[in-house]
Amino acid sequence: MKKMMRAAAAALLACAVALPAAATATAADVSSGASGAVRDQEGERLRMPAPTGAYGVGSSVLYLVDRSRTDPWVPTAGGRELMVTMHYPAARAAGRPVPYATRDEVRLLLDDVPVDDPALKRDVARIRTYSAVDARPAPGRHPLVVLSPGFGMGRYTLTSLAEDLASRGYVVASIDHAYESAGTSVPDGRALTCVACTVMEENGWSKGSLVTGTRADDTRFVLDRLTGPRPAWKYASSIDARRIGMAGHSIGGASAVPAMAADRRIDAGVNMDGTFWDSLPAGGLGGRPFLMLGTGEFHRPGGEDTSWDATWKGVGGEDSYWLTVDGADHLGFSDAPVLLRHLGLPYGDLAADRAVAVTRAYVGAFFDEHLRDREQPLLDGPDPAHPEVRFHRP
Repeated sequence: MKKMMRAAAAALLACAVALPAAATATAADVSSGASGAVRDQEGERLRMPAPTGAYGVGSSVLYLVDRSRTDPWVPTAGGRELMVTMHYPAARAAGRPVPYATRDEVRLLLDDVPVDDPALKRDVARIRTYSAVDARPAPGRHPLVVLSPGFGMGRYTLTSLAEDLASRGYVVASIDHAYESAGTSVPDGRALTCVACTVMEENGWSKGSLVTGTRADDTRFVLDRLTGPRPAWKYASSIDARRIGMAGHSIGGASAVPAMAADRRIDAGVNMDGTFWDSLPAGGLGGRPFLMLGTGEFHRPGGEDTSWDATWKGVGGEDSYWLTVDGADHLGFSDAPVLLRHLGLPYGDLAADRAVAVTRAYVGAFFDEHLRDREQPLLDGPDPAHPEVRFHRP
């Protein structure tokens, strides 16, 4: 479990370490990665795969502070500060595109390596997104999905999934959990750095349940501010508060279990390759659907991460799923493979666009079936169009 936690904590840094080597990557370096890991043409703007749904995508950014809580990493902070990006179905696709990340967030990501090339920093900061700033929402009410990123990773590393879900008719709230990423920009010009990374390292990676419990509280607060009286988002009337899901990468996915255990409003959850840190209550999740989507190396039944076997006993049921993806690595459920491919650098054995497509397909199908009551044959078993995905029923 310690090995998996270290992998999660190092995920963003692992991506960053690869970035500055782009200029000197050798043929041997590239050939050790996935097929299709090729550099884009010089000067071409880095972009994520386009969303697959019928809607255009709008985006808003919220700054929320829960002053009823003390931040566990910085007790003097005066509350728990959260940056939240909302992606949602838009009436029209046109509008000013949303930046992928702020310049400070990219600087902090790359300075840890360190990287001194300002052109490279600009390139990452200017990644092409498909969301228009504060675009008018599409008519009607839509299910809400909360996304939580991996430890050390910013909310922007789940942009490709968030935009795709929004294009399919979901409102998506992606949370940056204070002091748990390489850098999170807040409106007054500060950048919150990863104090939690230092605390975890100093404590031998033993405080995973503090992270997941804190994120469960963050999620409850965000739901209150989006669906309660006097909501914080001007388009909150677009949310159908009767249909709420949560998904996350790494420890963000593991956080879905304590969040669901503490908050019955969350109807369905997804863990993408995260070690579980929390024991389930006696009744499990009360029969609510859960998707465990991970790498074959660590997360097959009887694999190295035994927390999946233990948790499956409490969440496994008719409406829950245990899937692994051949060729995917830990970062393969985030935007990282697309970044690495752009720079001609190795990553997992699964091609970058394919990794994004598989994640989008199965997470989207899961929420379509369990938040929108739309039957999804993709979840019935192995599919010839997705041969890398394996179904498990231990």
